[in-house]
Order: sequence, then C-alpha cells, then structure tokens
Amino acid sequence: MAKKTKKQQQSGGTPATVALTAAGTPFTTHTYEHDPAHPSYGDEAAEAMGVSPDRVFKTLVADVDGELTVAVVPVAGQLDLKALATAVGGKRAAMADPAAAERTTGYVRGGISPLGQRKKLRTVLDESAKAHDTICVSAGRRGLEVELAPADLAQLTSAVLAPIGRA
Repeated sequence: MAKKTKKQQQSGGTPATVALTAAGTPFTTHTYEHDPAHPSYGDEAAEAMGVSPDRVFKTLVADVDGELTVAVVPVAGQLDLKALATAVGGKRAAMADPAAAERTTGYVRGGISPLGQRKKLRTVLDESAKAHDTICVSAGRRGLEVELAPADLAQLTSAVLAPIGRA
C-alpha cells in the first residue's frame, strides 16, 4: 500500500501514526477487516496482509518487578518473560493486567502499538527484527498496521534490542 500523506495522517491518524508523521519517519500503513472471531490478532494481521508472521510483531505489556514494560516480538513465536526481565535488569516478569495495559498505553488489547502511547514505557524489541528491512506493528487499532524499519521503531521507542522471543 502507498504511504499516506501528512495531511491524511493528521485527519484520521492514530496516536502511533501521528507520532511517526511528527518524527518524519518513513512508514506505510496497512488496513484489513478485523474479524472478532479470529483466535489471534497477530496471526490475523499476517494472514490478512499476506506478510510472513516473522515480520509481523505483536506488542505485549508485561509487569517487570512492578513496572510496566513493553515487549515487541514476532507473532510467529512467544514472549520469553525471563529473557524480558533480564533485558531490562529485572528479576521477575509476568504479563500485565489487560486493563492496566489499556489504561497506561491508551490503546485497546489487540491494537496496542509500541508507538504513541499515553505514557512512554520501557520497551524491548526482539533482536530478530534486525533480520528484516521492515517489520509491521500495530498502528493503534485492530485492523491497522504500520510497516517501518526496525531501527526507526527502536529509535522512536528508545527500545533495547534483546533476544526476548522464542519459537
């Protein structure tokens, strides 16, 4: 799909696309019809866009030693909570309460983006992202993805790159 212009982003953008536009970061948006019956938001996005699941990354919010932390991992795998804790110098990690994740990020589950969050959280991007020229992450709502360079995502979110995903 073609990039949206700055004017299009501002008129109907999400906080994620507005943040990308404001930063002058090149990106492409992909839209698809979200099926509420699909068992996996990430797999649904990969299938709908025709993109390999190792290039589509899901945004998960975990609690690491009492601090909410964002983990961005391929939809083809799972988050290794122990590795996430280690990546940020913590001892224990568990998935965050969904309501707390939604309240803190400003996004709904299945549409949480690592970009444009209400409160900037520590972010860890799985190092497998470096193997791709571009990756896709949620643009802030179900059925909307943004494709960008992993280095740009890491820079905009101040992410640490670490091996936090597992097959």
